[in-house]
Amino acid sequence: MIDLYYWPTPNGHKIPIMLEECGLPYTVHPVNMLKGEQFDPAYLKLNPNNKIPTIVDRDGPGGKPYTVFESGAILMYLAEKTGKFWPQDMAARYQVIQWTVFQVANVGPMFGQCGHFLRYAPEKFPYAIDRYQSETKRLYRVMDKRLAEVEYLAGAYSIADIATYPWVKINWFHEIDIDAYPNVRRWRDAVGARPAVMKGCALLDDVMKLGNPDQEAFDNLFTRQKTV
Repeated sequence: MIDLYYWPTPNGHKIPIMLEECGLPYTVHPVNMLKGEQFDPAYLKLNPNNKIPTIVDRDGPGGKPYTVFESGAILMYLAEKTGKFWPQDMAARYQVIQWTVFQVANVGPMFGQCGHFLRYAPEKFPYAIDRYQSETKRLYRVMDKRLAEVEYLAGAYSIADIATYPWVKINWFHEIDIDAYPNVRRWRDAVGARPAVMKGCALLDDVMKLGNPDQEAFDNLFTRQKTV
């Protein structure tokens, strides 16, 4: 059994998708980031970075509970644990690793900053919006070129696709015209049609909120971070 500490964000969505794809049983523990629950001392013992997601595998290495935080690390852990979406061949495996790291190091941070300055910043800063939206579009071009050559980011469906899909799913949030990237659109539609992906993305979707935070949520998402 996996304990999943989760809130419905693009980074959060990755893990229930993977758990559903692998058929692993899990229990959901909501961490309401809008209410500041990521700063709870009990949660900080699991994830000192006060972010989501986090898992506790009750049957971890050696049969003991094992905690993993950071979405990319969790995906790799679950892939190695189950042997799914994680090729045994070294060359194929590193295709998966490099495109997963591409998401963690590029797509997540750049798309996140793009969304922040478009949707959350109390003042509009044209330089910041142009900077991060331009980088977001560049990353779309990288993916579109790659997906003109292969069906999925690493060739076969893998954790790289699971990591990247939740960010591309919300292209509207970043004011990206998906039709300008036809290969990305084809890929997005194919990944999004998978039952496990639909189920994972639907987890707690009744409380999902993108943009327009009230003052309490804004403080917990952005201002309070400065004092932790």
